[in-house]
Amino acid sequence: MHLLVIGHVVHKLHDGVYFAYGPYVREMNLWFRHVDAVTVVAPIDHNLPPDPIDLPYMHPSLNLVEVSEFSIQSPAEILRTLGKLPGIWSKTWKEMQKADHIHLRCPGNMGLLGAIVQVFFSHKIKSAKYAGNWDRKSNQPFTYRLQQKILSNTTLSKNMQVLVYGEWPNESQNIRPFFTASYSESEKEECPPRPLDPDKEIRLLFVGGLNSGKQPIISAQVVSRLISEGKNVKLDYFGEGPERAAIESFIAEKKLEHAITIHGNVSANTVKEAFQKAHFLIFISKSEGWPKVVAEAMFWACLPITTAVSCVPQMLGFGTRGELVHENEEEVCAAINRYLNQPAGYAAKATAAMEWSRQYTLERFDREIQTLLQTT
Repeated sequence: MHLLVIGHVVHKLHDGVYFAYGPYVREMNLWFRHVDAVTVVAPIDHNLPPDPIDLPYMHPSLNLVEVSEFSIQSPAEILRTLGKLPGIWSKTWKEMQKADHIHLRCPGNMGLLGAIVQVFFSHKIKSAKYAGNWDRKSNQPFTYRLQQKILSNTTLSKNMQVLVYGEWPNESQNIRPFFTASYSESEKEECPPRPLDPDKEIRLLFVGGLNSGKQPIISAQVVSRLISEGKNVKLDYFGEGPERAAIESFIAEKKLEHAITIHGNVSANTVKEAFQKAHFLIFISKSEGWPKVVAEAMFWACLPITTAVSCVPQMLGFGTRGELVHENEEEVCAAINRYLNQPAGYAAKATAAMEWSRQYTLERFDREIQTLLQTT
């Protein structure tokens, strides 16, 4: 089988090997295990070296077809995109003609283009992974809504299964609830919830991009408030992004250098070790699909305190294995203080979180992918 993957993730070439964002590549390498040849249509940045979070593709017969990055966020970008579009469309069309199975990565600009082009290949077997928030009631960009409409329309998207995070009512027959995994069965080791004692150190984590959508500054504000209340709190940031400077300024202003550390992008193993030591993950994101860091924290009995976006309430059992809050530090601090007064309740929820998350291993994920490729 010749698998074609179309997506917007930017790739990097190093010593003849293609690298991209680690969690994405880890998933795609599982897809690649079940096919004979792979073509990826995506942008490449020839100037950036691989980041510590990046991973290499692993397939003996992999071809990467480079396309230009494009955007339609402003009139000037739309004009530039119009000049690029014929070339991108032509490459996408040609690769779809050759493929046995077309796989789209949505939402994104290339996902939108791929969703439009695939309409003309109704006879081809296709799948799409919608890695964003599928909740139709949520506030999303028009282009995301358009991708949802095309993918869920069984007339426009024939022979396609669409993988979405969570279970949503009144969806078309081609919409299939799915999940993402990070850890294997072999990694399941004893990891009881860390004892929670108000007189001892409380360890908090933020894992993810330091961008405005994930509101990382709120985690630092939580630390500042808890310390002002006399709590012994430590926060570790794992991730990089444009909000780092604002966080560093806040740390300096509040003199929190002893309590907050920004590690930047690090290996998955380093983050795993941090999860195994932490009490809480603070994740106050505005929009998500299936936030892997929430599932990863749960895998190691690190209790997530997070916003109720996308399928997160379903992941957290609507509050039975985590804490759902609004976008402010007061609610986060109040939740932590409640758990400090009820350590047994904290331990029970953290254990429930771990038991739930450990259902979704890489081995199960691999079996689901194999079934999908065989039945589509």
